[in-house]
Amino acid sequence: MCRLAPDVLVPASALESKFLCVTRTFDELSLVCAEDRVPDHPPDDVQDSALAERGWLALKLDGPFPFSMTGVLASFIQPLAEAQIPIFAISTFDTDYVLIKREKAKQALVALVAAGHERLEG
Repeated sequence: MCRLAPDVLVPASALESKFLCVTRTFDELSLVCAEDRVPDHPPDDVQDSALAERGWLALKLDGPFPFSMTGVLASFIQPLAEAQIPIFAISTFDTDYVLIKREKAKQALVALVAAGHERLEG
């Protein structure tokens, strides 16, 4: 994950990521991409506003989920919250992804399985 100034172009390295979420607001350009695609050195004119957070992995909820379905994401993140595991959630048109810190992966899987979620490989 990284934050850049709101007016910069999306770095080419990030565009090459197989997993990419780009959100631009009035305040920032936020990128979630493969860790090896996070720009190490942002352009000189945005150096002060660049910030990167590394060490996350993505858990995919097995969608697609219709827009009328409620509580899917909540049922997934509630056990993580109860286990004191910080998350970063991303929703797409078809499904949801929950990012957790890599060092919390085993703890997260235990909490999710205990809550009735199934682990699917793939």
